[in-house]
Amino acid sequence: MTTTTDPGAAATVKRVLQRQILPLDSDVDVLPLYLDPEESNLDEDKYVVGGSRGAKELNAASIRQKTSTGRTVRPDQVLSRTAVHIPTGEKLSFGTYFNAFPASYWRRWTLVTAVTLSVTIRGAGATLIVNKSMANGRQQKVASGVTDAEGSTTLTFDLPLGPFIDGGWYWYDVLAGHGDVTVESAEWSADVPADRAEHGTVDLAITTMNRPDFCAELLVQLGTPELLPYLDSVFVMEQGTKLVTDSPTFPAARAGLGEKLRVIEQGNLGGSGGYARGQLESVRKGTATYAMMMDDDVVCEPEGIIRAVTFGDLARRSTIVGGHMFSLYAKSRLHSFGEIIQPYRFWWMSPRDGYNDWDFGARNLRSARWLHKRQDVDFNGWFMCLIPRKVLEEIGLSLPLFIKWDDSEYGLRAKAAGFPTVTFPGAAVWHVPWTDKNDALDWQAYFHQRNRYVAALLHSGYPRGGRLLPESIAFDLAHLVSMQYSTVELRLQALEDVLAGPHGLHGMLATRLGEVNAFRKEFTDAQLHADPDDFPPVRRQKPPRKGKDMTEVPGRLSKVITAGLAPIRQLKEPRDLAKEFPEVEVRAMDAKWYRIASFDSAVVSMNDGTSAALYVRDRDRYKALVRRTIELHRRFRRDWDDIAAEYRAALGDITSPETWEKTFAPWTEGASDD
Repeated sequence: MTTTTDPGAAATVKRVLQRQILPLDSDVDVLPLYLDPEESNLDEDKYVVGGSRGAKELNAASIRQKTSTGRTVRPDQVLSRTAVHIPTGEKLSFGTYFNAFPASYWRRWTLVTAVTLSVTIRGAGATLIVNKSMANGRQQKVASGVTDAEGSTTLTFDLPLGPFIDGGWYWYDVLAGHGDVTVESAEWSADVPADRAEHGTVDLAITTMNRPDFCAELLVQLGTPELLPYLDSVFVMEQGTKLVTDSPTFPAARAGLGEKLRVIEQGNLGGSGGYARGQLESVRKGTATYAMMMDDDVVCEPEGIIRAVTFGDLARRSTIVGGHMFSLYAKSRLHSFGEIIQPYRFWWMSPRDGYNDWDFGARNLRSARWLHKRQDVDFNGWFMCLIPRKVLEEIGLSLPLFIKWDDSEYGLRAKAAGFPTVTFPGAAVWHVPWTDKNDALDWQAYFHQRNRYVAALLHSGYPRGGRLLPESIAFDLAHLVSMQYSTVELRLQALEDVLAGPHGLHGMLATRLGEVNAFRKEFTDAQLHADPDDFPPVRRQKPPRKGKDMTEVPGRLSKVITAGLAPIRQLKEPRDLAKEFPEVEVRAMDAKWYRIASFDSAVVSMNDGTSAALYVRDRDRYKALVRRTIELHRRFRRDWDDIAAEYRAALGDITSPETWEKTFAPWTEGASDD
């Protein structure tokens, strides 16, 4: 680090913000996130396309189109964690997810006003071009340099952050002209106040349950030498019966992390109970600057943690810094570039001007206009999320929600207290994609419903939660016409538990899951079978009307008509044969309410492809559940303000360290951890 000595200026030091990195292993699927041999092919500006529905739909489809020509970087070109070989005549761009510099995020949220790019290249005749993009994706060349010596040459560029108020990135491209060259390293650095010279430290909080090998592998990844100075402690909240300490990989994890690693055993209190324990341990210990929530079933890019800490250190105010999630099975695919709570619906989603499941291997960063606008968020998922200890001390710990909405509620709570959340490009993990699950139907349906209502009661600014209540009724009806009675029962139980008040949340944390699972076993639609022969054969009293099948996607009008008629149809007596035999087999991808609603029984497969369940229409149960749905929602509509006031008054108490300590008492009093 260098220090400013001008007596008239505040003391500053040079601090590295980001360095050039390459994959830790030879997995070619991740290469597009680090290196890009393709040219840019920017999509059309939405204001040029216009506002007609057809034009917008056509443009949205074209944005999804693959632009990659198939050019690749050979794995043998990657020489080390920071060095890459470029053959004569070839050009390589570092305008990628992990190596482009997210200038607009640094401009908006931190004290940094300018950066210095230093790139070290071995070999003569290499041309380095520094580029920037604007918020609309258009790119500009801002500087360049050429290497003359055969040895190592460091090219340095001073770059302002002023033009990035709405969005934009910096990056560099390297062309090997007269011979092979090696880009040995690169760093983005900045002059920062002297009191921000030293990096903060982080307590990692990992909640695990019955994933011993996966969790142990993650711990090994965290033991990388570059990351260790940033780690204060690594807390593993062990909530399962298959212990991480029994994994064959655990000794390597212990060797890498040493005394920093602590395994804490407790009952299954869900993600929120596990993370709250890590938050509590971090706050009580009081030695780390941050606590980072991280899932146990992820593959980590350790450099992302360093970048998150660095960004947090230089933020204008205490800021929650989150990472992105890529698919573990298709590693260049990004789940979402940011998450918001749509305030009127009170539902989490990506902003409407972004795209989910984006494949950087098909269309690179420089070709996707929407990726250049800075994405501001309401929260970040706790698969990777850095929270300053100051925030934990001021606004409390997680709500006792078991799973679902704990991370999003915390982001809203922090935002209301003046602490923003930034989902930071260049910090990420690889995770099992949520698209391979359907957690709106299984035991998690209870927690989705209950916790969404709790969060809305605490934070919604609309009378009676805006669209929440009518949408909730619509969801119940959709499940009912789909013969998913167990799901509706759980959703209604969730509402009854919300009405019971906020102080019951801690008491049911350790028991509600078991009760929910035991209750679901009573319903055929919740009884999963892996063997297809467990179900009776498919038989129908009548063939499909006009020979229609489920291959066609119905239009909007058809869905509206079905929505109006399907609830009435449920009042009819089911067909006799359907009481003994399923009328159809429905694939998971086709298991939409508007398809299932026309049948009296069906075998429906699950999203993970491992099992199926038998759905059978029950007219009496349907009528009883409709009545309960209407009654419960009517009560929320009538008493919303009073219920919301009760939850808001209790928030400070139920999220306090003292209350959480009482919840953890069965596992802390007289007990010791590893």
